[in-house]
Amino acid sequence: MLKRKAGFREGVDTLVGSSSVFKGSIESEGTVRVDGKVIGDIKVGGDVYIGNGASVEGNVEAGNVNLAGTIKGNIVTRGLLKILSTARLYGDIKISSFVADEGALFQGKCEMIDETEPETNHTKRKRNYRKSTVLEDIYEESGGSGSDS
Repeated sequence: MLKRKAGFREGVDTLVGSSSVFKGSIESEGTVRVDGKVIGDIKVGGDVYIGNGASVEGNVEAGNVNLAGTIKGNIVTRGLLKILSTARLYGDIKISSFVADEGALFQGKCEMIDETEPETNHTKRKRNYRKSTVLEDIYEESGGSGSDS
């Protein structure tokens, strides 16, 4: 299995634009960003970004998930789930790490993945998360540093 960093990847492999509606499932090994609407499941090896004003009606499975829009479905992530203040999440989550901004809405159950449990036929590697890096990323994404990333 590929070694993953705790943070989000740079660059996007697949983009659903703000004026687009995609019906069907998305499967990719790369990173997916949704700024429009997806009706169907998203399953990726990389990261998923759901932009402000975007919506997904389906389940999401990814390395990391960054949510600023709305998801009506369950989320499974092997890494970090960030829900920003504009996010609305209606569904259950199964995650390794979770960060929620004040004002975010989450209605569902949360299950934390135990890092010591064996994965399919091999043992998961322990990740070293640095809280300061996660908080800096959130601050940057909310426009605190003045950058547009």
